[in-house]
Amino acid sequence: MKLGDVERLRGELAEFVGDVFGSLPRRDQRRWGACYLRGLMLDGRRKSIQPMAARLPDGDMQALQQFVNQSPWDPLPVRRRIARRLSEAIAPQVWVIDDVSFPKCGRASAGVARQYCGALGKRANCQVAVSVHAATDSASCPLEWQLYLPREWADDLERCRRAGVPEGTVHQEKWRLALGLLDNVSGWGLEAPVVVADAGYGVSTPFRHGLEERGMSYVLALTGKEVAHELEAEPYRPDYGGLGPPTLARYRTAPRSLALHAADAAAAGRFTEVLWRQGSRGPMTSRFAVMAVRPAGKQSLAAAQTAGGGRSRWDGVLPAATVLVEWPAGHDAPTGYWISNLPPDTPVADLARWAKMRWRVEHDYRELKHGLGLDHFEGRTWRGWHHHVTLVTAAQAFLTLRRLDPKVRTPA
Repeated sequence: MKLGDVERLRGELAEFVGDVFGSLPRRDQRRWGACYLRGLMLDGRRKSIQPMAARLPDGDMQALQQFVNQSPWDPLPVRRRIARRLSEAIAPQVWVIDDVSFPKCGRASAGVARQYCGALGKRANCQVAVSVHAATDSASCPLEWQLYLPREWADDLERCRRAGVPEGTVHQEKWRLALGLLDNVSGWGLEAPVVVADAGYGVSTPFRHGLEERGMSYVLALTGKEVAHELEAEPYRPDYGGLGPPTLARYRTAPRSLALHAADAAAAGRFTEVLWRQGSRGPMTSRFAVMAVRPAGKQSLAAAQTAGGGRSRWDGVLPAATVLVEWPAGHDAPTGYWISNLPPDTPVADLARWAKMRWRVEHDYRELKHGLGLDHFEGRTWRGWHHHVTLVTAAQAFLTLRRLDPKVRTPA
């Protein structure tokens, strides 16, 4: 936005800040919060503190630095209020779990390490965060964030101390962080409609079981390399020979890849054309099939044995799951796989729409990064990073609420 456009929003922004930043105890903190949000929305190549302060008529670099990096305000109540307001406004159809990377030089910034960086498409020095977003086909907004702490950081207490990592913070896999974020958002009185995520989460059997334990429905991407038995397959228990441990129940045939199951479904003519969304350029359609299978593999086997009372007591039956497969006309192979705990008679159009809605967060990241400077934070501390992403989330939430208001036209 131009400076004049941002200045004309001062009244509306002050009302918004008074609501979502109401947990901040001091008036000057709320004032600098509003100032920071105006800096994020204002046109400019960099949205770090120094250039933002220079652009704003009331910008004060030292005050903004202190507000973001040192001030001990808690970002969680701010995110909670944003989540409640946005969930009421957009009525999300899914919650999207995703992670995002921030290329970073040096090794002093909290959580920075050489790891896979999605922003660059390769291993590089970066920070990684896990997020949960509320989404519909037409609107979305982040609800909660957590910075990922690599093991090398968790094992170096002095390094953590210098970066302000809270005492007791330990390394957790991203899927565990995601479950923690879902617990936070659920604890705010919000209910997950359907949880969707990419294959990095979908292939994790413990993550899927964590969602099931929480009573959450999901549609999670897979790679197609996962293996499964036919739904009708039944295990048998070989006769005990009298020596060694008791024989275990097993399936008579080896599990097959989902790609082979999909080929069987195609040969049986089970793929149908499905309209899954009305796009700006017309109807969006593709061919889908729904299969009921019994996921196999080491993780599925271990989880089933644990749920069955242990390896020796397990009856050998692997739980069933619903798998959605996309195979567009003219393609030699499927282009997408998703696993779900919803029943196999769930309308395929619903499954396809929820599965595809994960890409809505790409709109979030485009605005958050390119428009609002999500990855422009130049500080090093854990607190500063979480303050910055909370403020960027607030800026996007404010703009989203304006876009949803039919009486308002938001300046470009």
